Order: sequence, then C-alpha cells, then structure tokens
Amino acid sequence: MKKALRIQKGWGQQMVFVGPCLLFFVTIVIIPFILGFYYSSTDWNGLDLDKAVWTGSDNWRRIFLSDDKFWESLNFTLRFTAISVIIANVLALLLAFVLMTALKTKKLLRTIFFMPNVIGGILLGYIWQFIFTKGFGTIGDLTGISFFNLPWLGTPNTGFWGLVIVFVWQTAGYMMVIYIAALAGIPKDLIEAAHIDGARPHQLFRSVYVPLIMPAITICLFLTTSNAFKMFDLNLSLTKGGPGTSTQSLAFNIYSEALINNRYGLGTAKALLFFVAVSIITITQVWITKRKEVSA
Repeated sequence: MKKALRIQKGWGQQMVFVGPCLLFFVTIVIIPFILGFYYSSTDWNGLDLDKAVWTGSDNWRRIFLSDDKFWESLNFTLRFTAISVIIANVLALLLAFVLMTALKTKKLLRTIFFMPNVIGGILLGYIWQFIFTKGFGTIGDLTGISFFNLPWLGTPNTGFWGLVIVFVWQTAGYMMVIYIAALAGIPKDLIEAAHIDGARPHQLFRSVYVPLIMPAITICLFLTTSNAFKMFDLNLSLTKGGPGTSTQSLAFNIYSEALINNRYGLGTAKALLFFVAVSIITITQVWITKRKEVSA
C-alpha cells in the first residue's frame, strides 16, 4: 500500500513539472501533425474549415505525376544540401584546427567566427542581399575584379552559390565550436605516441583525429544536413526562389503552395513528403557515421 502511494506521489510530482510542457507539445506539435494527414487529402484554402473538401489521393497524384516545380525544388535542395554540408564542415574543421594552436587572438577569432550564427536568418539574408548587390559592386568597380561584378542574385547559377556562401558563413562558426570541443578532448598521449611512431600529418589526421572526433562529426553532419534541407529564411530574403523558381528550396515551395497560392491541402501533402525525406536522410547519415565512432 505504501509502495503504491509512493508511486502515485512520484507520478503526481512528475506531472506537475512535465505536464505543462507535455500539454504544449501535444497541442502544438502532435495534434497538428496528425491533422496534417487528414488535410493532405483535402482541397482546402487554409482559412475556412467548412470548405475543406475531401479529395482522397488527388493531391498525392498531382505531386508525383504533374508537379514539376516540386521535383525541381527537391533537386535544388539536394544539390544545395550536399555542397553546403561538405563545405561548411570542412571549413569548420579547418578553423577548429587553426584555433587550437597557440594564437594570442584565438579567443577573439572564435567569437568573430561564431557571431554569424547568432544573427537571425531573415536579417542575415537582407544583410547579404545588400552586400551582393551594393558591396560587391562597389568593390568590383574600385578593383576591376570581375568576380565582384557578377550578378550574384540575378542568375540561377550565381543565385545558387550566393545561398551556399551565406549558409556556410552562418553555419561554419557553430560547427567550429563543436569540433574545437572534440579536439580538446583527445588525449595528448595518443598524439605524442603517433608522433614518436613517425606518423605524418595526413596519417595523424586520418588515423587518430578523425576516428576520435567522429561523434562530433556525426553531430555536425546531422545539424548541417537538417538545417540545409530545411533552409527557408535565407531563400526568402535573398532570392525569393528566383529568377523564376530556379533557386526555390523545398521548404519555400511548400510555403508558396500553402500560403501564397492558398492550396493548403496540397501544401500539407508536400510537407509530409518533406518530413519523410528529411527523416530518411538524417537517420541514414547518423546510422552510417555512428558505426564509425570509436572510443578513446
């Protein structure tokens, strides 16, 4: 009897602390997610519930058979994610190695490289829009370097690389901090032993550093992959998916379908596919990199 009362008391205390958060999570996340399955099979403008007409699999057939813009956005997002993730992580790892050395200004440099991550994506996008359109143009006129006079947001190719540059600039500093923490945790005696055995820098990196910082690589790849795949704010503030829809990310395509074209049912169906795609890609990435982790 006393044991049952203790269990009941413990359960009551847990609900006092966890209950409000659980209530908000269920209300804001779980219930809308479940309702999404229903609305994905309706023709609804997102405003009047009475006008949500059940259409069965029409939205899904439209996506898979005739929605070319959706697949173009998916192709753009996959290319953007692959390139951005590689560049951001390579740059972050290089910065981490440099700032692990005995530089007098390393603390200041760490702060400077981390600062872009603090700025919100929309604000960051408008700042870089000014840099691309005004700043680069002025530098190009003064120096005569054609690189700065490119129409950075005016063509599909330069618009793509403009988004990559801003995303990497925003993301690399945060990943750098994670890599620095991982490098700081490597036992020094392992490094010294490798040097004594005659390991060259590339051998030391491949055989000692990479295996021991693999947990950090797993985290950084997961964060950059999911963030790149869900990239929306930079897309909205920099190119708005243009020229045309050539730089439209998948998240921006869903936003346009649901909130601009007022086809909320079709947009919800695309969002569910988006969720499945992100889940499969990130789970696969974590599973592959987790298998390569070792303990020091």
